[in-house]
Amino acid sequence: MHETEPDRQRVLVVEDEDNIALALEFLLTREGYDVDRWPTGAAAIDHIRATRPGLVLLDVMLPEVSGYEICQEARLDPALSDVRILIMTARGSVMERRKSIALGADGFISKPFDPKELRAEVRRLLTAGA
Repeated sequence: MHETEPDRQRVLVVEDEDNIALALEFLLTREGYDVDRWPTGAAAIDHIRATRPGLVLLDVMLPEVSGYEICQEARLDPALSDVRILIMTARGSVMERRKSIALGADGFISKPFDPKELRAEVRRLLTAGA
């Protein structure tokens, strides 16, 4: 148990494409989550440490630092061990999925995503850690 538990209602969307980030924010806000957006890979890990979201929706293809690098760095930080990470990528191959899980992601979703599937996955990850 850490001195600061992640906020299970807070979801951080790390996505550089504004239209996708806005769609995710809309979808998750409607589900009752507090949604925060971060547009690049740069300093995303610092933002995760500062805000302690229950879940990070993490795009792989980001400017400066990839989602894979952010995922790996988060998993190397014991203080972030209970923050859930859901990798999103347009390259939804089996290899991408395996790489995501190997780097410590808790889930994987292909873009374009089905809103129902995304909501179910977010709910699963946030209740799994509760």
